Amino acid sequence: MKTMIMNGVKEKIPPYPHPKNYAYRMYWFFNCPSLPGFVRWGNFRWFKELSGSRRYHCVVPREILFDPTNACNMHCKGCWAGDYEHASSISFERWDELLREAEDMGTMDMLYTGGEPLMRKDELLELAKKYNGICHGVFTNASLVDEAFIDDMEALGNIILFISIEGYRDETDFRRGEGAYERTIKVMEALKARGIAYGVSLCYHTKNYDLLTSDEYLDFLREKGAWLIWAFSYRPIGKGADMSLVLNAEQRMTAFERFSSYSAKHMFPIADLFNSGHKTFGCVGGGDGYIHINADGDVEPCSFLHYSDSNINSMTLAEALNSPFMRAFRRKKFNTRNPFAPCPAFDEPEILVGLCRETGARSTHAEPESAEEYAQKAGPYAEEWHALTCDKCLWASPKAQKRYKGLQRFFKFRWRLAGE
Repeated sequence: MKTMIMNGVKEKIPPYPHPKNYAYRMYWFFNCPSLPGFVRWGNFRWFKELSGSRRYHCVVPREILFDPTNACNMHCKGCWAGDYEHASSISFERWDELLREAEDMGTMDMLYTGGEPLMRKDELLELAKKYNGICHGVFTNASLVDEAFIDDMEALGNIILFISIEGYRDETDFRRGEGAYERTIKVMEALKARGIAYGVSLCYHTKNYDLLTSDEYLDFLREKGAWLIWAFSYRPIGKGADMSLVLNAEQRMTAFERFSSYSAKHMFPIADLFNSGHKTFGCVGGGDGYIHINADGDVEPCSFLHYSDSNINSMTLAEALNSPFMRAFRRKKFNTRNPFAPCPAFDEPEILVGLCRETGARSTHAEPESAEEYAQKAGPYAEEWHALTCDKCLWASPKAQKRYKGLQRFFKFRWRLAGE
């Protein structure tokens, strides 16, 4: 049986789709030294994905990030969900059908965001039971997690929570409201007491990155029972986004180095999403690794890239994955100059501008922001980051280059199977 060291204890890893298996897979997805290992750590799922690509004539995403609703019981500062109409929700019938399509294709994980996904927790539990061969991950503020829900999670064995937290009490309550920290810690401790693996979702920015990337805070999260961390650097989405929260190049580098060092030292899964392109094959959006579907049904390359030309309320998942914007996005993202700057929006904003002009993709944000407007504000940060990463020679390792290029060839092979 597979094992993993957590807080100095050798933990047995149950088979997929158990939550502990998700943590194990995530660690090796971002840390495999070779292409064969990259394929093997996904339970050899690539073979089913390749078969699905040939059968459905589209790439098959390993994960789908899906917003069942934009409604939320909290109003956190800076959350994009607060900018959408709260009435937006996917029908239960289309949600059910989407899971069936994804399962047939070979998708492993359905991850839920929002809004607060647990605003529809009864439906989520019903579908997790029906589609028990898929791992269901939930990004949540944890305020709606009670003992009954934990009982259901434990019984099903295929749901993992990714709990949002901003730091300690002052930092969390500042953004999420008074009492949020206490409620969150209570849920984390309850999950740990039951032996249920869960993850933590961190949004780090200029005002909290020093704390959230510190060994002290990461130790604290592990002691509370966290099995993994999703770390997202603040991105200025929407016209009214606070640019003062965007990390400069030096701050971003500090976060990257701290997370990388801690993960390696403790064999602890930390997915520092925007700084991990060199560990995979660049950007994982656009269907090669995952896609995002918002509560209106718009299919987007990434949850941080709110542009689309397709909607699952009027087409199948396979058709959406084959839309002109998605196909062009997959091709163009390999044009990034630097594997340490993999994002075709924030790190290479001129690529996004070209894609939208070429395909007619529109902004899906509540207050539409053209690609040109986004590029104008992201451009200076991109240039600063490129200059710093080149100066530090982060891309000098021949071994890293070989692995990166090998993964690119593999994905291009999958595109050919899909008819692209």
